[in-house]
Formats: sequence, C-alpha cells, structure tokens
Amino acid sequence: MDPLTRMMRLAAIAAVPLFLPAAAFAQSSATPHQGVTLTGLIGKVLFTPQPVLGSDGRQHIVYELQLSNVTGERVVMKRFTLYGDDDKEPLATLDEAEIARRFSPAGRRGNESAELGGYQYGVAFLHIALPQGRAAPQRLTHKVDVWFDQFKADAAIQLGPTAVTTAAPPVLGPPLRGENYIAGDGCCDSTRHVRALLPLNGAFRLAQRFAIDWEKLGGDGRLFAGDRKQVASYHIYGQPILAVSDGTIVDMRADLADQVPGALPDGLPIGEADGNFAVLDIGGGAFVLYAHMQPGSVRVRTGDRVRRGDVIGAVGNTGNSSEPHLHLHVMDGPSPLLANGLPYVFEAATVKAVDLAGTADFDRAAETGSPVSLTPLVPPLAIKLALPLDLTVVDWAN
Repeated sequence: MDPLTRMMRLAAIAAVPLFLPAAAFAQSSATPHQGVTLTGLIGKVLFTPQPVLGSDGRQHIVYELQLSNVTGERVVMKRFTLYGDDDKEPLATLDEAEIARRFSPAGRRGNESAELGGYQYGVAFLHIALPQGRAAPQRLTHKVDVWFDQFKADAAIQLGPTAVTTAAPPVLGPPLRGENYIAGDGCCDSTRHVRALLPLNGAFRLAQRFAIDWEKLGGDGRLFAGDRKQVASYHIYGQPILAVSDGTIVDMRADLADQVPGALPDGLPIGEADGNFAVLDIGGGAFVLYAHMQPGSVRVRTGDRVRRGDVIGAVGNTGNSSEPHLHLHVMDGPSPLLANGLPYVFEAATVKAVDLAGTADFDRAAETGSPVSLTPLVPPLAIKLALPLDLTVVDWAN
C-alpha cells in the first residue's frame, strides 16, 4: 500500500473528516501540519460564476464544479450542499438522485451518474435560483457528502470558497422583430447549451452556457406549416436578424448552404458548426454570436461598424442545425467556441406564455408539427433588464 493511500485509510478508520479547511493554507511555521487533512476527492469551479436576472424575477447562478476521485476505487456522491457568503442556511441542496441528473463523468453529457470510478473526474452542472428579491452572494462554498469504497467510510468534503463576479451582464436590444418567438434550449436547466462543455486547445470551454435557439410560433402555436423538410415551411425562416447593440463585426462567414430540416447533419467539420454567422464586438469584453444565417443574407463583413437595430442577416438553417432558428449567445472572446459564455439581459420584452411541459414537448412539436403546449401568462409580463428563460414566448418591443 502506498503511503498516501495508507494515510487516507487511517484517517477514514479514525473517522476523521476527509476535507481540507481554508485555515490549512494559513498555518504558522510553528505548527506546519495543524489543520491539514488528506482528502480523497478534490474539486474546483471551472469558471467564475456570474448571476443573471431571469424573466421570473429571480437571480440565477449557472456554473460548473469539477470533482476528481484521487483514490483507486469507486466513490458515491450522496449530497451537495451549496452555501453563499457566511450563511448558515444553504442556497441549495442536491440529493443523490439530483446529483445523478447533473453530474457527468469526464464532463460528457449523456452519461450522468452520482458515481466516479477510481482515478476518474467529472463535472457537476449546477444552477442556483435565488428567491425573488434576494441579492446574489459574493462567494460560494460547497460541502460534498461522499462514500469511499476504498476506505469503507463516509466523508464530508469542504470545497471553496469561490468568488462570484459582481459585474453587470451586457444589456441587449431585440435580435428579431415582432411577436411569438420561443426561447429554445435556454437558461437554466436545459442541457443542449448549458452542458455543451468542450475540450478545446487544451482546456474546457463553455461558450454556449446562456445560448438561446430562437424559433417563431404561428398563430396556432406550431413551429412550421407544410412540409417539415422544407426550410420555407418554418415561420422563422428568413426573418431579419438585428444588431443588438452598437459595435464592430470581428468575424463572419457567408458561404454555406442550408441544411435539410429534420435532423442534425452527419460528419460536419467543427469549422462549419455555426453555419453562416457573424460575431459582434459590443465592448466591455463581450461578443455576440449570431449563427445559422440564411445563404445570401449576410449583410456585414469583418470590420464593419453597425448600429443597434441594423439588419445583419436573416434566419436560416446552415451549419449544425436541424431546423431554421437563430442561435444567439454572448461570450468573452471573438471565437464562437473558444470562449466562455456570459450571461446577458434584454433591455425590454414581453413574455406572454411558457411551455411548462419542457424540452420533450418542444421536441415533439418540432418533430411532428403539432402545437407547442403553451400556458398563457395573463396578463403578459413586461420584463426589463432580464433574460427570457427556457421555453418562454416573447414579443419584442422594436
């Protein structure tokens, strides 16, 4: 048995909690080992969390926690407890079943589990929705209750603290004109964007964390009328795309044809994922991606200055797209993928309905042409400086 394993086993047998308190980093030279405890699980927050006000009037914190099992056998995560600042009461508590829905070994969506094998790592995709009126904390700490097979013992592991940024999200104008736009795969618990963690250039990136796929409903609540395989059948196809702020175009592409709707294309090179696109530098370290634009519609070129409300293209189905839509997200760099996704808010909009049945219902509507199951908001909700949440139906004040 190697010395590290032996020391951790003795700690577990002695029922010593396997965690490393913050005080361990500030010991005097007279007591260099006081407060230092070996831990079988280590963790870190991948990106500094940034809160955003949602259309439900609550602050939302969306972030990722990486955990690594440094023992040679299985560990089972039984509970996550998330704390803000010096609060004694937790902001959120996740039981083993909820962890199993949010924790992905190796960070790969689709193989979620509350367990890690020996010497494995994984990523927890976390979301804290604060009560209305409660300010976001300035820091977060995490307590992880875990079972170690190697030591045949439970342990409580303290992680953190990690800072929460106080920077205000960018404020955007409308990206589209008119009414009945539905926010597909939006914040904060849909998985296609929120969990699109990619290993790129030697590091994890999550540019799409707050992305929305905007589609348009007809008066009957359907996404398209007619042949599903024809792009022109979709109510959003060809709709003008607007600059959400004054800024400069720093990247674009305009040479790709539309995909046939109904399924994602096979074998698409990563360089074509966004289809015909434009990246708008809006200042303050924020960049806006518009993806999947219609062939022949892109009106801007790299270096162009645009004003808020200018038409920069039209909605299409180019790139990695299964039906016409506008993919929009904000990020901290000019690369659509090699960046960290930032939250953002819209200056004003009206939310008039929501699909409470969730992603499965929206996918059914996209596949069959049946209406989306909408719950109207009566009266409609006028929002200001907020982010429309997943599957809300929005009218834009142009």
